Amino acid sequence: MASRQGGPGDAESSRPGSTERRTASTTAPAGAERRAARSNPFPAEPETTDPRRRGSASDRRSGAARTAEDPPIRDPGRYALTDHFRKRLEQPGRYVSTRTVSDAIRRGQLRWNRTDGWRFALVEGGVRFVVVVGDTETNSPVVVTGWTEVADREAALDARRWDPVDVDTITVRAALSESASAPIPDRIRPRTVTRPFVVGDHRLKTEPGEPYVRCADCGCRFRSKDAITSRGCHGRSGR
Repeated sequence: MASRQGGPGDAESSRPGSTERRTASTTAPAGAERRAARSNPFPAEPETTDPRRRGSASDRRSGAARTAEDPPIRDPGRYALTDHFRKRLEQPGRYVSTRTVSDAIRRGQLRWNRTDGWRFALVEGGVRFVVVVGDTETNSPVVVTGWTEVADREAALDARRWDPVDVDTITVRAALSESASAPIPDRIRPRTVTRPFVVGDHRLKTEPGEPYVRCADCGCRFRSKDAITSRGCHGRSGR
């Protein structure tokens, strides 16, 4: 479903502790979530009388008239967020905000993926922001999901936007999602994540040299994403 809450993404800050520093999702939601009611969480582009800025005929067609072959529009003001994506914006350790989504839609590289459909991808500060959108199963466009990947580790470490824990968090989360069923001890072992990030019910951390992520609440150890999401947390949070 798409939520009717949320404010302009361009107003968000990238300072430590902001939504952007704390919030990327890894999988697309079920079809039922894509087809639900929608809202407009992004700031609309200023109106203009210049016919060159009004968009193509394809952009102006309704969602019902569009097909999978039609490239998505680049106006963030036309998109709503699915509930699937909005929940992930609220989770610690994710690094996608409505502002970065808006930037990716406006300026990102557009690619088609057989699994997800259309993706926008934008690299900033050594990190790639990937945004999946859809508008063929709904009445208007939606942001289905989004996540981050480390595109250039050295550039990310040099960027003021990130600290080493941010970079390692993005790296570990992406590695867990790339092959959800396979244990990845060698990709976890070099990373240090001291601020817990959320996957499933668990708040996860790592220590250098350890081949697993550990839940900060229940103490369980995991080497794959499937192991994390298949087990609930019964730690001090009471879950």
